[in-house]
Amino acid sequence: MGEHLLIGITSILIFGIGAQWIAWRFKLPAILLLLISGIAAGPVFGLLDPDLLMGDLLTPFISVAVAIILFEGGLSLRFSELKNIGGVIGNLVSIGVLVTWAITGISAFYLFPFDWGLSILLGAILVVTGPTVIIPLLRQVRPSGQVGSILKWEGIVIDPIGAMLAVLVFEVILSTSFSAATSLAVMSIVKTIFFGTIVGLAGAALIYFLLKRHLLPDFLQNPISLMVVVTVFTISNMLQHESGLWATTLMGIALANQKSAHIHHITEFKENLRVLLLSALFILLAARVELQSLINNLNWDLLVFLVILIFIARPVGVYVSTMFSDLKWREKLFLCWMAPRGVVAASISSIFAIQLANNGFAQADQLMPIVFLVIISTVTIYGLPASWVARKLGVAKPVPNGVLILGAHDWALKIAEAIQNEGFKVLVADANWKNIAVAKKKGLETYHGNILSEYAIDDINLDGVGRMLSLTPNDEVNSLAALRFGEIFGRSHVFQLPPNTKKDEGKEVSSHLSGRILFHPKLNFEKISKIVTEEDDLLVEKITKENLPSEKNTLENKKIPLFQITNNNEIRPFTVDNPPSLTVGSKLFYIPNVNEQVESET
Repeated sequence: MGEHLLIGITSILIFGIGAQWIAWRFKLPAILLLLISGIAAGPVFGLLDPDLLMGDLLTPFISVAVAIILFEGGLSLRFSELKNIGGVIGNLVSIGVLVTWAITGISAFYLFPFDWGLSILLGAILVVTGPTVIIPLLRQVRPSGQVGSILKWEGIVIDPIGAMLAVLVFEVILSTSFSAATSLAVMSIVKTIFFGTIVGLAGAALIYFLLKRHLLPDFLQNPISLMVVVTVFTISNMLQHESGLWATTLMGIALANQKSAHIHHITEFKENLRVLLLSALFILLAARVELQSLINNLNWDLLVFLVILIFIARPVGVYVSTMFSDLKWREKLFLCWMAPRGVVAASISSIFAIQLANNGFAQADQLMPIVFLVIISTVTIYGLPASWVARKLGVAKPVPNGVLILGAHDWALKIAEAIQNEGFKVLVADANWKNIAVAKKKGLETYHGNILSEYAIDDINLDGVGRMLSLTPNDEVNSLAALRFGEIFGRSHVFQLPPNTKKDEGKEVSSHLSGRILFHPKLNFEKISKIVTEEDDLLVEKITKENLPSEKNTLENKKIPLFQITNNNEIRPFTVDNPPSLTVGSKLFYIPNVNEQVESET
């Protein structure tokens, strides 16, 4: 028994995290791979039995995990985004929800073997999209303008609303009379909003007080915030059934929009925790589905239902919700093409299916396979072509192949011009106005100011930029910039010059506190400034079969490579750790190693 449980836990980690990595590597929707992996781990290979592994803890674990995910989603919402889109978001989570609920419920009644109660319940479950599917797709697609904020707000806020609707329908189904059901529904809505709001705001106030008064050391900020989130969810649910999701979402929004207490550590921790919880949730939920039940529900009725859900319910809901907005038709059309279902739909259907079956509803066991097939289908249909659709509609930001260069001195501008001449976006930042003036004369896009200031990130337009080269003479500035922009571009895409100080001076910056070291370990600012003095010192060479260097002698001590532009039009700086391999057809930008001033490390 113990060995079987260990295999189950290991399967969750391997299939879950493995699916996340493969999705990132090949730019695929992570949810789709997680569902497929869960089905493979459970009914296909028999490595994982969630009910045997977790027993009665499965349902509480699912509920708490969803609450934490929604809290993390709430931390990403800013009221400042609502200035122009608040009305659209309000319509989408109210009118849009009602339209989708009605069309989906009626369709389910006529297509599936459900009575009106189960049909309306299925409609309530499928109104949600959710941050677990929307946010990863938004990161992949990078929509421009207001579309991204609208989808993010809708996906996060609609989850507790959909959960509340599903709970109300569930309670009405189990009620004995219509009048009692109506009274119960009204009171449940009022109590859910009231208790969820009070408890959620109280939890946010507690964390705010502890952080503002500096009563928490850094190493306890994340554990205590997690404790408060779970406590808020539990207390709210005890006061009113299933109001905890609303409470934790509101708690996250409240913390995100206060200005005094710093929540950076909490936000970073919750994002990492979300990946783990999301992976575990989908693996567990998918592993519970019977493979035969999925196959049995793959029929024409399901296909018609999906067509109605995707091509009728969503477009009608979006059109009605955005009728009087200033959104362009292309933006509205993209909103219509972005409504994949996620973890809340999966978890609610799993929980209610069991409870309804125990109460004698014979067809309730069909809820879960239908919902999972809808999730798999919508994630596939919406997710796989999402980037292509966004580009065709003109609502996608440029592919982030551009470069942010810190430092506008002479040879940094030569590098910037060379990159820009190849068609890449280049943004040069410097606090020295004379340097910026020279850069402007050369036709380069610039930012004048301290790149490390609190407001720099808000002022700089980083659309289309995906890498940073820190080329200033100050080692500390280079390292601090690498740390800051590593959170935006990723640690593998921030680069800096090797330090000017020598190791035996004891002033060098630790490697984990810096970016990837550029060009050559001995080519620091001082040395490169001495080498690059003439106009033609920065050279370019097309790599052919004849001049392709051998692996053992790439430089031949004659050239110092700076960066390569590959055949797929991608810029790859040369780094000390894992430099790019030269390929035929690529372009190599280098400076000549005059008199072998930089010695070969080989």
